[in-house]
Formats: sequence, C-alpha cells, structure tokens
Amino acid sequence: MLNIIEGNLKINESNKFAIVVSRFNEFITEKLLDGCIQTLANNGIEMKHVDIIKVPGTFEIPTMAGNLVDLEKYSAIICLGCVVRGETSHYDHICNAVSNEICRLGTESRIPVIFGILTCENIGQAMDRAGGSKGNKGSESALAAIEMVNLLKDIKIVCLS
Repeated sequence: MLNIIEGNLKINESNKFAIVVSRFNEFITEKLLDGCIQTLANNGIEMKHVDIIKVPGTFEIPTMAGNLVDLEKYSAIICLGCVVRGETSHYDHICNAVSNEICRLGTESRIPVIFGILTCENIGQAMDRAGGSKGNKGSESALAAIEMVNLLKDIKIVCLS
C-alpha cells in the first residue's frame, strides 16, 4: 500500500505569515501583494496573523527573509518581487543570487520560504503574471505557503507515528 502525504489548505489559528515584498517595480509588486493578501484572506487567514515587510528591491528580500526566519515567529515567509531583463547582465546576477538564497533559507530553516519572484523578459510578461492572463504569482505563492505549512506538520505526524 502506498502512503501518500499531500498538503491541504486547512487553517490553523496559530499560523503566522510574513510577506516580504520589493518596492522596486512597485506597479507590479503591489499587484502580487494584493493577490497574496486576498488569497490568504479567502482561505481563512486573519490579517492580524500576517505581517507585510517592504524592502527597497528584490536583492534585499533574502536578507529580510533571513532575519524573519531567525525570529522563529512565522509559519511561512512569502517573498514577492519582480525583476525584468534589461540591457546588462545585472538581471542574471540578481535572479541567481535571490533564487539561490531563498532556496537555502527554506532548506536550512525548515520553514517554507516561498519564491514569489517574477523573473521576466519584459514588462508585458510581468503584467501577465501579476493578475493578467497568466494569473497572479502572489496568489499562487500564498496557496503554496498554506499548503507547505500543513504538509510539513502532517509529515511529522505521519513519520512519528
């Protein structure tokens, strides 16, 4: 018999979420933030259990997320930002550094640190993913956070029984 462990969207009132959002490309990141907040609320999370921290740019997100991990206060940290390719290699450096550090934070802290960073070739792609034709990555990130919090709790129960 297969033992399948799968996350769900049930809410535990003790769960607290942090959203770290970049102010750079704010016309995009505010849409991501709106989608994230709306999805958390639609899934029963009270806003008193959500802290929003705004940082200057996407590069600063992992620094803030790491400090929030150290507080041991949050069930999950959702990282929202937008990097759009320009004329130089700056895009590649930012995307690589941020994605690697967010991954490391989640792995080492053992709490979900969710990658809700848009890495787009142009503004049109970003708009499509911030509430446009491709959905809202902020909303998807909120769902991933809720599911991962529950999945990590459930895996402990199953594996310890």
